[in-house]
Amino acid sequence: MVRTAAIAILLATSLNAFAAEQSAKADPAKGKAIAETVCVACHGADGNSAAPANPKLASQGEAYLYKQLKDFKAADGKPAARNNAIMGGMVAALSDEDMRNVAAWYASQKIVPAAAKDESKIALGQKLWRQGDFRKGIPACAGCHGPAGAGIPAQFPRIAGQFPEYTDAQLKAFRSGERANDPEKMMRMIAAKLSDAEMQAVSEYAAGLR
Repeated sequence: MVRTAAIAILLATSLNAFAAEQSAKADPAKGKAIAETVCVACHGADGNSAAPANPKLASQGEAYLYKQLKDFKAADGKPAARNNAIMGGMVAALSDEDMRNVAAWYASQKIVPAAAKDESKIALGQKLWRQGDFRKGIPACAGCHGPAGAGIPAQFPRIAGQFPEYTDAQLKAFRSGERANDPEKMMRMIAAKLSDAEMQAVSEYAAGLR
């Protein structure tokens, strides 16, 4: 847990500076035009996806969104850091400027939050979110994603109001190694210690955060 906190502090120092630089360069108006043509079918023009398989992007951290877009794109002869055939095709034609602009647009939109669907999982989810599980070496989710799930914009995403199905799917992807673009393997190490029931509980609880 101490190592995880130290990594988070180091990431915050460098990525917050990066986020400020990105914000100054981005043009949300240009991002809106791309969102309305390229991204709208899956994520909605305002970032409020209608399908749980596709994450809500509205109100997500701008720097985080930009990093994910870059990670979906193969570059310099190297494979994409985040392997997804659909998203890889979507970002293939986007320039670095385009990705910055799209990130700025979605970050500026207001999320229409999802809601917890299974009340029976809330108590466990709340415990893991606020306290973690010391016995299993699981840190509190709130340590990186914030008490209300707003995240730390430069590196840790907003999870509050996200579809529980999507959050659960990402935790499983981190656990299996299918998703491996987390800095210093932080999420992979945590997800490896979570059971399916714990993943579902945290996902349900996060969906209800505001």
